[in-house]
Amino acid sequence: MSSTPPSLRDLYSPPSSAWSFVPPQSAPPPNPNAPSPPTPSSSFQWSTRPVTNSIFDLSPDLNDGGGINAVELLRALAASAVLQYTSSAIAMPWEVGKMLLQVQWIPREAHDYDLDADTEDDDDALSDSSNENESYFADPEGTPKVAHPPQADDHGRRSVQEEAEYVIPVGSANGVWGMIKRIGRFRGEGWLALWKGLLTSCVAEVLSTTFQPVVHNILQAIFFPTTPFFHQPPLLLPVVSHMFTGFLLSPLDLVRTRLIVQSFLPRYRTYTGPIDALIQIIRDEGGFKGVYLHPQLLIPCLIDTALRPVVSLALPGLLASYIGANISEDSSPLIWGFAELAGSCLGLLITLPFETIRRRLQVQTRGGVAPINGCVQLRPARYNGVVDTLWHIITEERSDLPIIRRQKRRRSSNTEARPEREGESWLRHTGIGQLYRGLGMRLGASAIVFLLALVTGGDNSDGGWAEL
Repeated sequence: MSSTPPSLRDLYSPPSSAWSFVPPQSAPPPNPNAPSPPTPSSSFQWSTRPVTNSIFDLSPDLNDGGGINAVELLRALAASAVLQYTSSAIAMPWEVGKMLLQVQWIPREAHDYDLDADTEDDDDALSDSSNENESYFADPEGTPKVAHPPQADDHGRRSVQEEAEYVIPVGSANGVWGMIKRIGRFRGEGWLALWKGLLTSCVAEVLSTTFQPVVHNILQAIFFPTTPFFHQPPLLLPVVSHMFTGFLLSPLDLVRTRLIVQSFLPRYRTYTGPIDALIQIIRDEGGFKGVYLHPQLLIPCLIDTALRPVVSLALPGLLASYIGANISEDSSPLIWGFAELAGSCLGLLITLPFETIRRRLQVQTRGGVAPINGCVQLRPARYNGVVDTLWHIITEERSDLPIIRRQKRRRSSNTEARPEREGESWLRHTGIGQLYRGLGMRLGASAIVFLLALVTGGDNSDGGWAEL
């Protein structure tokens, strides 16, 4: 009786797992009488099957057997476009209200009637009767009066009584929400006017979010090719990429500003659409050189596009360094979120004045072109640059909005009117508040971004609110 081995472990020999890349030797011509040799299974052979794209593996609907499914790809692009257009449409009324507050010129004499005027009762009665007689003997079929743009004096001031019919009354809205309601209820604008420039804003936003990362990657590949992927690049790269993208898309931003500010009434419109606005600006205001390189457009553009990334990237780190040396987004996400919120709020105090100055300079035309008919009161005199705009806003405008309309008082009421003048706010005599129109809305958007980051953990938490 044969004895069985105690274990089969000693009889096992592992197969060779080494890959052989040596091409097989040419075999001699086959002999039909010889038996066919066994097929070797130890050599590795490359597969001729094409490698699939891992991007389309994530979406099986787009990867058909014959290649890319064009229908599904177009459907995905259409859905993305609709989503971007919808998000822009939601934020557009707030953007329109903020921009109109920024460009509105509010002189200190606006609705500030003389309370000490020597007006007698007989004079008032005489003026009332004369107005009634004029209206009684007026020709009903006569030519109606046409509202002309008001004239300005040497200092750029004009009378409030000369406002055109398409101009929203000066100082009648305080804050973005107040301006939104005022636009919707004003007969020259209406609720549809809250979406002026929507298509231009959507296109500019898509191009900006597409070009800026591309420019950033190109600059990093040129100047810092050996930087590891996880290593944070220098601050100069995102700043330069934002500046170049903003400079490249500055004509679209100019067209968007003009479309939002111009009157919504067809007979007072200067531009019928974004393409017509771009054609007229290039034709009448110095061509592409005037659109890109004019000092009143180039300097504010570079300042505005450079300050935003510097503030958003540098301020949170500076504030976190004062709290603790080892605070970062990974180690202390909650404290870092507070630092980002504080940095965003402080950054608005720096960026909003320059944004307002840029809007004021974008509104005024160049090359001898007639000024646009704005739906808000614009400064008749021209600004000469960034410093000149800042100086005139502070020295000749007022910030106590909304402005209360006051009637002329008779001599008997002079004693009651003087205490009102003595109790005026200090904002009545300065235009600093004009530089920060829309500040409350931006602070609210920053708070929403912070709350969304707390709820969702900080992964893509802005949801478009940061654009406000």
